Amino acid sequence: MSIDFELSDSGVATISINRPERLNAMDADTYDALSEAWVRVRDDDDVRVAVVTGAGDTSFTVGADIKSFLTADTPPSEFWLTQKSQLLNRGLEVWKPVVAAVNGYCLGGGMTLLFATDIRIAATHATFGLTEVKRGVFAANGGTQRLIENLPRAIAMELILLGDQIDAAKAERWGLVNEVVPVQELMDRAHAVAERLAKNAPLAVQASKELVVRSRDMDLATGLRMEQAMNKVLKTTYDAEEGPAAFAGKREPQFEGR
Repeated sequence: MSIDFELSDSGVATISINRPERLNAMDADTYDALSEAWVRVRDDDDVRVAVVTGAGDTSFTVGADIKSFLTADTPPSEFWLTQKSQLLNRGLEVWKPVVAAVNGYCLGGGMTLLFATDIRIAATHATFGLTEVKRGVFAANGGTQRLIENLPRAIAMELILLGDQIDAAKAERWGLVNEVVPVQELMDRAHAVAERLAKNAPLAVQASKELVVRSRDMDLATGLRMEQAMNKVLKTTYDAEEGPAAFAGKREPQFEGR
């Protein structure tokens, strides 16, 4: 399989892009399998958090496999298949938190995938870049749309227009990643963060993520009103009772996502 999917008892799904012989570049079949993985994360109540990474220690993913995409002859009708093989970075709405474990090259489509994740841990040897302009195309699947949300404008424009690469230290300094660790500690650290996320109230976590993401497209008054509405919904749930009860009883809460 080009995409590996594992689910722990605690609700942490690990998605691994598994084409190390191609630096985890993704052809059409890989994108289809990745789409199926994201849909499972979205729809499976047993999944509370997802960790996405690449197989091996060399590459997270370098994005689309150039050999299979830039030379492909697709019909014009493909342009209007906007819901086909939806991806996290192409508009699929996944409100469960996603942790990226960047284990090497994160280039092109790897960067646009990174932009759609929530918490990012990188290995010290990780390399980042939007290199598409050096190949005659541009960073699609959200590259031009999410870039300015992730980086200051001048830095964002430098990356996307020059197509140069940066190292993990600079990515951390610019706020592109949360933390940089030795590669041998990467997956343990990513899973440790994911386990902490999985212990929080699932519905409250998902509501928080959705409100933050949707704030990009709402004025403040609408956003505040949406907060009130979602809190009304959450107050009717089991978890909203369990949280205060656990606090009062000085015990760990056992959230169920209902």
